[in-house]
Amino acid sequence: MNSLEVAKRIEKIAEEKGISGAELARRMGTDRSTITRYYKGDRKISMDEIPKFAEVLEVDVIELLLGYDVKNVSLLSERKIAIPVLGPIACGDPILAKENIESYIYKPADSLPSGDIFALQAKGDSMEPSIPNGAIVLLRAQPEVENGEIAAVLVNGDEEATLKRVRKENGFIWLVPDNPKHELKQISEDYPARIIGKAISYEMIL
Repeated sequence: MNSLEVAKRIEKIAEEKGISGAELARRMGTDRSTITRYYKGDRKISMDEIPKFAEVLEVDVIELLLGYDVKNVSLLSERKIAIPVLGPIACGDPILAKENIESYIYKPADSLPSGDIFALQAKGDSMEPSIPNGAIVLLRAQPEVENGEIAAVLVNGDEEATLKRVRKENGFIWLVPDNPKHELKQISEDYPARIIGKAISYEMIL
C-alpha cells in the first residue's frame, strides 16, 4: 500500500464531499495536524485506519486502496469486508482490540457467513496437512465448536492464539494437532484454554 497515494485519495474525496481537514480530524477522533501530515506524506496511514477513513467518507475501502469506484466498476462491484488478521494478543484486551490487529484482508461480503469474522496466520506445522504453515485462516468468532472441528483457542494466559482440532470425550476437552509429530493437550486447570472462533477456510498468501 502506498500511503501517500491513499492520503491523496482521502484528501480528494473529502474535498469533493465538502469535508474540511478539521472536520475529517474530528470524525476520525484525531487532530488537524495529523490529517495535514497524512496529506503531505509526513506520516504514513496504517492499514488498520483504512476502514475507519472509508466509513467516515462513506466510500468502499477498495476505492481508497486502489482508486477504483467500486459502484462503477463491474469487476469490483462486490461489497468487500475488511477482515482483521490478528497478531500477538494483548493481555486483557478484547480479542478484536486494535492492539491485536496486525493487518487486514478483504473478502466479498456474500462469501462470508454471518457473525464477526477474523483471521489468524498459521505458524508451524502442527495442523498440516489440513492447514499448511503460513496459511491465513478465516474464523467466525464463537465460544464453542462441534466435536472434531478446528478452532482458534487462546492459551498461555489468554496471550497466544493457536489453531487446533477440538475433541470432546467423556466430559474432557482435548486440543488435537492434525500432525502426529505434535502432542495433544487436555484443557484443564494446569492448561487453561478458551475457544474464540471456528475455522471456516484458509488461503495461502503469496
